[in-house]
Amino acid sequence: MQVTSLLSRTADPGCADCGHDHGGLDHSHTNVKLTETIIGLIFVLNSFVVEWVFQRGATVAGLSALIGAIILGYPILKVAFFDLRRGILSINELVALGVLASAATGDFRTAGIVAFFMLLGEIIETRTAAGARASIESLVKITPTKARRLVGGKEEEVPSAELKVGDVIRVRPGDNIAADGVILSGQGSLNQANITGESLPVDKAPGDQVFAGTINLNGALEVKVTKAGQDTTLGRVRDLILAAEKTKLPFMRIIDQYMHFYTPLVLVIAALVWAFTKDLDRVIAVLVVACPCAFILATPSAMVAALSAAARLGILVKNIADLEAAARITAFVFDKTGTLTTGKLVVSRLNPLGDVAPAELLRLAASVERFSSHPTARALVQLAEEAGVPYANATDFKETAGRGVSALIDGARILIGRATFLKDQGVGGDLMNSVDLDEAAGFSLLFIARNQECIGWVGLQDQVRPEAAQALKELQQAGINRLSMVSGDRKPVAERVAAEIGMPEVVAECLPQDKVEFVRSSKTRGYRVAVVGDGVNDAPALAAGDISIAMGAAGSEVAIHSATIALMNNDLRRLPFLIRLSRMARGVINQNFLFGVVFIVGGLAAASSGYLNPIVAAILHNVGSLFVVFNSARLVRQGEELEPMANPVPETPAGGSGDSSGPIALIPQGA
Repeated sequence: MQVTSLLSRTADPGCADCGHDHGGLDHSHTNVKLTETIIGLIFVLNSFVVEWVFQRGATVAGLSALIGAIILGYPILKVAFFDLRRGILSINELVALGVLASAATGDFRTAGIVAFFMLLGEIIETRTAAGARASIESLVKITPTKARRLVGGKEEEVPSAELKVGDVIRVRPGDNIAADGVILSGQGSLNQANITGESLPVDKAPGDQVFAGTINLNGALEVKVTKAGQDTTLGRVRDLILAAEKTKLPFMRIIDQYMHFYTPLVLVIAALVWAFTKDLDRVIAVLVVACPCAFILATPSAMVAALSAAARLGILVKNIADLEAAARITAFVFDKTGTLTTGKLVVSRLNPLGDVAPAELLRLAASVERFSSHPTARALVQLAEEAGVPYANATDFKETAGRGVSALIDGARILIGRATFLKDQGVGGDLMNSVDLDEAAGFSLLFIARNQECIGWVGLQDQVRPEAAQALKELQQAGINRLSMVSGDRKPVAERVAAEIGMPEVVAECLPQDKVEFVRSSKTRGYRVAVVGDGVNDAPALAAGDISIAMGAAGSEVAIHSATIALMNNDLRRLPFLIRLSRMARGVINQNFLFGVVFIVGGLAAASSGYLNPIVAAILHNVGSLFVVFNSARLVRQGEELEPMANPVPETPAGGSGDSSGPIALIPQGA
């Protein structure tokens, strides 16, 4: 019996939102108390003990059974009463009639035992479903209630709810961060698993963004609050997940619609059984076994478990219909920059000239560029730090916006910039003569000169995500028929990225409306299309897909709201997992649904034929419900292989290494 539907209403009988809804698994107000249930069972069992031990204890035994039946039957009868008062005839009345029929014949033990198994089933269902949702509901609790706010250089402890944008808070090692913000000072490693699904700590430094609910593992931080309360990423994530749980698949809405006719049908069957057999036990067994818990739990239990598994890995599904729709996807359309690539420049070639060593070229370049905030400068500095190259003392730093930089190192003037910048500074010779890279293919070139003589060049490019090739391969193995990259970038750049990751189809130099048209044309050809973008400049294309997936939604309000599914991190391996999870959830739903139908039909036939007494019917009813719940719970552990987040390291291309005087190919690990 799905006692939940009305037991959840007993706390607030006037709640219009708690109508006849058996599919939502809303146990937030469940009034079934385990203690009362156990006490009621003790009284019923005591009646058996008294009768067995004391030959003249029939009166005491009957009284004990009556008390137990009242304790156990009261929640069920109260549920049925509130249903009838609203004019609702639901499955709750079936069990209530069964309990009353047993009591009316003086068989209080049967009435108590039937009620006990119904309540026990409800308790188990509630707690099992709650376990499946634990990783979701934990989001509500992980934000600390207190924060250390800095005012006038002094630290004061205040409730997190009082934090405002612009406040500065101190986060000590081991603290949960109370609000979204930017680090002003301090460095530390943060556990961001609650937000991004990454289990490995992420190192943070001044200028980096932090999220509410994440844990500072080491280092003291001072954080300027940028979002507080419900506006934090965690608050929006929690709201989206809870909203998704309240949505329904079309199939679930159909069940709710026809369930209003189910109870009258069962009552007619029970009346016919009574008319032909005059056996009240058969009638009670029919009423008990007809409660379609297994059937009703088939879809919501599977979807709650799937939502829990997805949320654990940082996949936010706004509507469970989108999770179900993912199982039918046959085509993926990807944006390039920020989706298949990192959107950040990295050094891919370092080419010294003459007798200059590669390490010396990198030392000079990074020593000057570390004073610049340009993306190319950050790429050079990152490579120098990864290679352990020490900085030289650079003075008289100058930067010409968008063109290049210069500084003095050991008395020599170092110039770094594009070829035109070095030419304008008086550097002679044919700078492009030694370059074997094509800028049209997406490479950015920087030349380095010392005392007006070119000593080498650096090639940078937008790096492909290291897991992109693996993710595409897994999508193809999952039966995705069409994989396309639609980019606004130049054709040589798009084709280079596509060749690197094994993308079968490339469309380049597209305007936003061209991307939308590509998606629509794919749908008219019969494909069910999933569009994957960064959620910032791909909103029109995202809206055109059957489902849309935004990458890197952590901290991005635009990304969270522009797609039906949001990935809190940038791991593309989440995409084939999403397809597998959706298909497995659909398979579990089909298994549950088939079992529920067979169970009810078989149970009604057995009860009508006299093969089931009321107690056995109540036990089997719970067995059926537990089968469905535990079958669905298998989904919760899906995706555990992705939790370590160990990104594959791309291999160095053949011929990428050479002697100290020749060009070398550098692909920094973890870049």
